This record gives sequence, C-alpha cells and structure tokens, in this order.
Amino acid sequence: MKRIIVMMAVAWTISGYAQKLGVNTLDEVINAMTIEEKAHLLIGASNEGFSGEGATIGKTWNIVPGAAGTTVPNERLGIPATVLADGPAGLRIAPTRPNDSSTYYCTGFPVATMLAATWNPTLVESVGKAMGNEVLEYGCDVLLAPGMNIHRNPLCGRNFEYYSEDPFVAGKIAAAMVNGVQSNGVGTSIKHFAGNNQETLRTRNDARISQRALREIYLKPFEITVKESHPWTVMSSYNKINGTYTQEDYELLTTILRDEWGFKGIVMTDWTGTRNTAAQVHAGNDLMMPGNKEQIADILDKVKKGTLKESEVNICVKRILEYILQTPRFKGYKYSNKPDLKAHASITRNSAAEGMVLLKNDNETLPLQADLKNIALFGITSYSFIAGGTGSGDVNKAYVVDLQQGLENAGFGIQEKTKKVYEKFLAYENERLEEINIERGWYLGPLRPREPEMDNIFIKLRAKDSDVAIITIGRNSGEGNDRGIKDNFELSQTERELLTNVTREFHAQGKKVVVILNIGGVIETASWKYLPDAILLAWQAGQEAGNSVADALKGTTNPSGKLPMTFPLDYTDHPSSRNFPAGFVSNWDDEQNTTLLNKKDIGWTNYEEDIWVGYRYFNTYNKEVSYPFGYGLSYTTFQYSDIKVKTTASSIKVSVKVTNTGKVAGKEVAELYVTAPAGEVKKPSCELKGFAKTQLLEPGASEVLVMEVKSEDLASFNEAKSAWITDAGHYKALIGASINDIRQSTSFIISKPQVRKVHNVLKLQETMNRMK
Repeated sequence: MKRIIVMMAVAWTISGYAQKLGVNTLDEVINAMTIEEKAHLLIGASNEGFSGEGATIGKTWNIVPGAAGTTVPNERLGIPATVLADGPAGLRIAPTRPNDSSTYYCTGFPVATMLAATWNPTLVESVGKAMGNEVLEYGCDVLLAPGMNIHRNPLCGRNFEYYSEDPFVAGKIAAAMVNGVQSNGVGTSIKHFAGNNQETLRTRNDARISQRALREIYLKPFEITVKESHPWTVMSSYNKINGTYTQEDYELLTTILRDEWGFKGIVMTDWTGTRNTAAQVHAGNDLMMPGNKEQIADILDKVKKGTLKESEVNICVKRILEYILQTPRFKGYKYSNKPDLKAHASITRNSAAEGMVLLKNDNETLPLQADLKNIALFGITSYSFIAGGTGSGDVNKAYVVDLQQGLENAGFGIQEKTKKVYEKFLAYENERLEEINIERGWYLGPLRPREPEMDNIFIKLRAKDSDVAIITIGRNSGEGNDRGIKDNFELSQTERELLTNVTREFHAQGKKVVVILNIGGVIETASWKYLPDAILLAWQAGQEAGNSVADALKGTTNPSGKLPMTFPLDYTDHPSSRNFPAGFVSNWDDEQNTTLLNKKDIGWTNYEEDIWVGYRYFNTYNKEVSYPFGYGLSYTTFQYSDIKVKTTASSIKVSVKVTNTGKVAGKEVAELYVTAPAGEVKKPSCELKGFAKTQLLEPGASEVLVMEVKSEDLASFNEAKSAWITDAGHYKALIGASINDIRQSTSFIISKPQVRKVHNVLKLQETMNRMK
C-alpha cells in the first residue's frame, strides 16, 4: 500500500497535479518511510556498499561506471538511485567497461578560465548545453559543476576549474553554464560553497574571512548563480569558514542560501566521509557524500537520543524527494549512451577560439603567413599539449590534438629536425615517468615531462633553416595540491634559457618568435615578455586544443578573449601572498602534514587582504601589473563612441557604440566599470558592473552594446549595519577595453540612499589584521 502511495503521488506530481495536491503529497511519502529509510536517503552510496531495512545499496554507486556516486534507492517505495558525476570541463565517467567492446568517451571542453575569458555568456551557455547532453545520454542526473570559487591567489591548484578573480564575471559565466547544462533536464551542483580558495589542507583549513569580504567577493558569484539560473544542487566545501565547517554551518546553508537567496534545491557535501552528520542535517546539508554506515548510524542514534529532531531529518528528506522527481532516471528516460561527440568536438574547437587571449603582437607578427612550411616548434608541450587540469576536473576523452598536429592540419609544415629531437625526448620521458604516474594516482594526474636542454648550436642552425619559431610553455595542476612558485608560477631555468637562446638566434636572422602559453592559470610574464614578438594565451583548450590554436595562429579565427584575472609583476605583489600556504607539502601526505601542522601552527588562513582581491587592489593602490584585468588584443582595432546613460528608480542602462576600425573581422568586449561616491566604508577605485560582447564585426561595421545595472548591485556591504547600502551621490560609468584602457566615460546620480538589511551572520571569530 505504501509503495502505491508513493508511485501515485509521484505520478500526479509529474503530470501537473502538484498544485491540486499541495505539499501533502510528499508529506504522505515521508510519513510512509521508517527512520532507517530516511537516514539512508540522506547518505550517498559509496563503493563499499551497504544495506538496511527497505533500502538496498549494493552496487548502485556503479550504475554509470566512473561516476562520482549516487543517491540511495528504496525499492520498497519505488525511489530510484540517481547518478552524480564530475566535472567542470565535461562529464567524467569511465571510458571503457569490463566485458564491453563499446567506449564511453566524453568531450573534453575548454577549462573554466578559458570559458570566462570569452566574456560571452551566450557562448558559454551553448557549451553547457553540449555538456548537459552528454550527462543525459550517458545516464547521469547531476553534473558536479561548475566550480566557481574566486581566484584569491594565483597558486590555488584548482584555479583552472574556477572562472575569475571577480565575482561578477564568475557569477554571470557560471549562471550561463548552469542554464546550458540544465536545459537538458539534468542538474548541476555549483561548488565549492564557500571559501575553498586553496587546496593545501583543504579538508581542515579554517578560512577566516570578514563579513564584508564574504558578502562582496566570495559569496557573490554563488548568489548571482542561484538567483539567475536556479541550480538543482549546491555542494558545500571541505573547509571551515570562521571556525565552522561549511557542511555544518546553518548560517551559511540555511540563513543565507535558502532564507536570503531563495535557493530551493538540495545541498550535498563534497566527498568528505564521516563528520558530524547530525550537525550537517541540522544545518540543511541534505545529502552526505560519498556515504558510509557510520553516518547512517549517527543519524539513527541522534534521533533516538533526541539531539537531532526527526522533523529536521524530514525537511532534508523532502528536499531530496523533490530533487529526485526532476531527474531523468526517475522519469524513466531511455538514455542512448551515444551523444553526438563529433558535434560537441566542433563546439569545443569554436568556443576555445573565443577564449584565447592575445597578450602581445608586435609588428603584426600574427597571424602567420598561411604558406609557412618550416616552423621550428620548441617546447615539450608543443608535442604533448595539455587539454585540461587533473583530478575531478579532468575528462576521459578519446583524443587530444596537440599543437604539432593542429599546425599540420592547418596546412603548416613543422621543421623535421626539431620535431625528431622532441619526439625522442618525449618517448624517453614518458617511459621514465610511467611507473611514477601509476604510483601517484589520478588526483595529481600525469607528471609533465621536463624540458630538454637544447644545444645552442642546434638552435642557431634551426634559425637559419626555419621560417619562424614557436615556443610552447605548459603548466598543469589539479585537485589536492596548490602550485609552487619556482618552476611553476615562474619559468624554470631551462625554459628561460630556451626562450632567451631561441629569440636571440632567430632575431639575428630577422625571423620572428611566438610564445604559446598552454596554462590553466596565471604565471609570471613580466621578466620575459619583452623577448618574443607575440604571445598567445591558449589556456587549456580541451581535446581540440591544437586545432583551436592553429586556427588563431593562421587567422582563421581572430582572438577576442580578455583576461578574467590580473597577471602581476611578481607573485608577492598579491596581498594574499602573505597569507597563502605556498610551498606546503602534498595535501595527501597526512602524517607529514600533521607534523608540520603542529610545528608551524598552520590550520587556518587569514584573509587579511579583505575585499582587496585582484584588480580591486592593484588599481585602487596604483600597483603596476604585467597584464591588467580585462586585457586582450585583437588582429583588428576598435573605436568606442557615443556613450549614453539612462537611469530609473531601480536600474541604470549604459550604452556605447563599438566600431571595427581595422582591416579584418573581429569581436570586441566592452567592460563597464563604476566608481562610487564616498560612503561609510572605503570602496575600490572602480568595480566591474557589466560587460557585453559584439557580434563578429566586419571592417567598418558597428554595434551598439547596452549594459543594465540594478541600483542594488552598486551597493557595498556595511558590517556595522549588516546591510547592503547603495550610497546617494555622483557615480562615474567607465567603459573600456580593459580596466586600464578606459575609452568612454559619463556620470549619473542616485538621489537617495538604498539600504537592504540582511542577517548578521558568519562573523569573524578571531582577531585579524585586516587591510585598510
């Protein structure tokens, strides 16, 4: 009888009778469940397998091999398991299966930093649609993405999974991604909520962040995404915020996320293991992943003792049931296991082209002449291109087009003697590292082969018999570890020597040198960028990377990407560098870390720079940088004119005319920065409040771009009043090609202050020397 109740309630809900039935439908389902069944529903299925009354887990975690996990089914009540799978650059599942000749490869899309560099939400949404289609057709229900933590520091090992140092860019791009993925009828899990801005000691670190910095910087992209795209789920992070684990923080998960922002979906933990399960349930963390017996026992024990109310359990159970009703697996979708990977590869190639950032192009070095047949291709990464980062942000893809292949596909010729040197060295390095790679495991991914030492005589000969030199500099990183400064953020000695020697010898022969940056995040450029003639930031462009780069080098596509973060002169220029655990040991070496933890008294990170993250610091404090936020060149030129502003009681509309004044077609991003009047709290010199990208403009063509800003989005957070305050007074609207290249400006007035009170929560628990 109880099974009938559930099935009837669910069927009626799906067929549109939910309003007639009201919430009592699911309440009846919950009332039909035992406390054991409720506990099982809140605990995800892990690979250890376990069972209890009315719920059999067994191998449900392996419904889709290689997926991250599942929710727990209940056969008695007709509740199916649903499948959760990584990740930010495409679906991550196993590509092959035992006793199965079929393959299940997924598309490796560009990494998040590259998608953000497009400054094109429409394009990002199309990428999300393709990702979501693979989620659907491979039988999954939720994609554990996008990652949207702020680039607080360049060394964070997962910055490639995140979008920007700016919360507005991060929020708008993430919202577009969520809308694209979820248009397929599958869900997303925006992550990691919140303050997960380092990988070192991530499972225990206490991120000590002021209320203002939390509200304006670290929570803002999540707020934008929740309100604009309604993700099905939110993933709480490993770390603490101001002394409380985010997974157990009622103020974060209920007061802010649900009560203030109106989030209606479920919250799941990151893949943590046993913590205080009762505290997680109380906080509003509905689903504990990856799940184990101890967590179920903890819920049962706490409910029995009365320290956890069954009514709190019921709230989480109801939200999970509401989530399950939406899923393809509940609806019985007959997935094909055959998404259109060829079409998605084309989307990958084209989207990567818009995210490439042209950092330097002296004397129109690029695009290259189409008939070049003798390109000297240097850099080990040229022949082993990095498609994406490691860990859960990686994708099991069928192939990766390296730069050599991409150039040859585009009709260019590669200098054979240089090619042979690298092919032999790469084969040797791969053999040498094979055993190490296996031992280190998937979190760290394959080690990057070191750069061979190139004899200068060899380089001199290549300068004579080659047309142009291309040097690729590669960097990789991933889950579980932060990057180092030496030989990672900075160039290695071998890389510096290669770059110096190649530019010297090729320039002596009157020939050009191009540098390709095959990286996921910021590296140091100031000390060497004067050497080459052109620098193309190609990021980690997915499986079609080599073709995408070749398209840009040939001029088939015109780079239109802009930096979503600042490239500093030096690592220590970032104020967060004083409070970032650079040089710490592996996150996975718990014994060694525990020793250092006790010795160094490390276990927290003070965000002393407060709101002064990225360009907010560099511009307000007039700090010189290597490449500013929003920077990016083109093969053509653009003129900005006719700025106009129109204000209403609730919003400001700013428009500008952008004209292609060059010789080739191209796209341009116009960036709207706003300078606010003085108020009770100090504000940055300006903040990004809007952006828009033109269509492909032919030479001489123009387009009027319109950017609308809500007046409440001009507010700063006042801790003393626990309120968002939009000050009255004169504002400046600045439109530019980057934050340091303002082309048009105007002003507008807000006549009355606007105050929006919020809950006084997430307070600092420790004294901290905040930057003034």
